[in-house]
Amino acid sequence: EVQLVESGGGLVQAGGSLRLSCAASGFTFDDYAIAWLRQAPGKEREGVSCISRRDGTTYYTDSVKGRFTISRDNARNTVYLQMNSLKPEDTAVYYCAAEDWVAGCSMSPIYEYDYWGQGTQVTVSS
Repeated sequence: EVQLVESGGGLVQAGGSLRLSCAASGFTFDDYAIAWLRQAPGKEREGVSCISRRDGTTYYTDSVKGRFTISRDNARNTVYLQMNSLKPEDTAVYYCAAEDWVAGCSMSPIYEYDYWGQGTQVTVSS
């Protein structure tokens, strides 16, 4: 059974940090790039970051550059999103998604990802 399981969300004050994890199983993890997307209440889903399957290429949306860092541990089939200097506008449900890209990665919210996690809530209080 293919699974992507996010964890690490929670409630944090503005300026604080969280580290999200996306644990994969049921497929060949290092054949897939991984994206993080988020959706806030009443807003459209947006791409946050992505990481390629092997060469470590990463992309970030402008609003998180310098604050968020994506990484992956292929030995543990896990991708991480370290989120620092959190702002109230980062409040959202965060999802990880797997994409069968040979090179690079996409964090487009309209891309048809192969697999999705169930999401983890991140709430940043002011």
